[in-house]
Amino acid sequence: MMRAVQGLRLMSSHLKQHVQINQTIRTTSSIMQPFMDLDQGGKYQAYYMWIDGSGQNLRGKTKTLNRPVTDPSELSNWNFDGSSTGQSLGENSDVYIHPKAIYRDPFRRNSNILVMCETYGPDDKPHPTNKRASCNEFMKRIADQKPWFGMEQEYTMFNSNGTHPYGWPTNGYPGPQGPYYCGVGADRIKGRMIVEAHYRACLYAGVNIGGTNAEVMPSQWEYQVGPCEGISICDQLWVSRWILCRVAEEFNVVISFDPKPIPGDWNGAGCHTNISTEAMRLPGGIRYIEEAVEKFSKKHAEHIAAYDPTGGEDNRRRLTGLHETASIDQFSSGVANRGASIRIPRHVADNGCGYFEDRRPSSNADPYLVTDRVIQTMLLDD
Repeated sequence: MMRAVQGLRLMSSHLKQHVQINQTIRTTSSIMQPFMDLDQGGKYQAYYMWIDGSGQNLRGKTKTLNRPVTDPSELSNWNFDGSSTGQSLGENSDVYIHPKAIYRDPFRRNSNILVMCETYGPDDKPHPTNKRASCNEFMKRIADQKPWFGMEQEYTMFNSNGTHPYGWPTNGYPGPQGPYYCGVGADRIKGRMIVEAHYRACLYAGVNIGGTNAEVMPSQWEYQVGPCEGISICDQLWVSRWILCRVAEEFNVVISFDPKPIPGDWNGAGCHTNISTEAMRLPGGIRYIEEAVEKFSKKHAEHIAAYDPTGGEDNRRRLTGLHETASIDQFSSGVANRGASIRIPRHVADNGCGYFEDRRPSSNADPYLVTDRVIQTMLLDD
């Protein structure tokens, strides 16, 4: 009887929470819609975004255009106050941003755009926080090998205070992991409206989102971007993260990319990276996959240092050898082994060609750094 009463109270609390969110969304939408329906007077909006000094947050601001633009080379460079983003000092604060990729804006719509940018210093050289420039140079060098990437972005939803997982009991914890992965039902799934909105917004923007699913920990989700060739995987993953956080704003929810957001017996969050070259995808390509894995085994420490913005410290909380992870201190590989550093999917081993999965990158990893390190190890290092 007591459990039934507690269950009803919990359901009532969750229902009130969802009702309040829905009312907030409807109110905000009704207020904003008349303004968003206004004619733009022959002008267009371009939202320039860049990675700040933390290496894991996006900043952005809007510029008015006099005509629609679909090619980044047609956009002017701009600048921002780097002293407010951890990228310069106040006495020399200007940091320049150069447009590199354009996506349709799913929030403003029409011919308004999102613009992924690189940061540059006053000497017109890539800013120290600009990891895209060097990554792109490596991608160009090995473009003839047609590298494909697919990245699996895991994340966790938190209430607006950013400290309590969205939908979790106010006091205590939800039931143990097990029923939440790919689940359905209000007792198992939290935040599906955000997930669906994000998915549709990515499709509208032109992000090659491949799918999505609820993850093992409640309020934790995953979506996949790719396959994409070369530098586009990195641009698209960053833009998809911005879209996710922007969608969550509408629901008064905070998105966390922390690789171990809740300590204890809960799964962490990664950004598993699937990798292949044209040779690997052709019959007999398993040989090249095995050669790449062997090279990776000799560069484990270098990879770990590049696979999260803190040089490995964030990932150390996640890569414990438990909760479907390998130990951060030891390289391992195996067919269909989700407890290994590198997993070769079962169907790839059976078919003798395809791709392999690096399970070490953390959820807050910079994809420019990850793919840079992968390409160097796999194709450029002696």
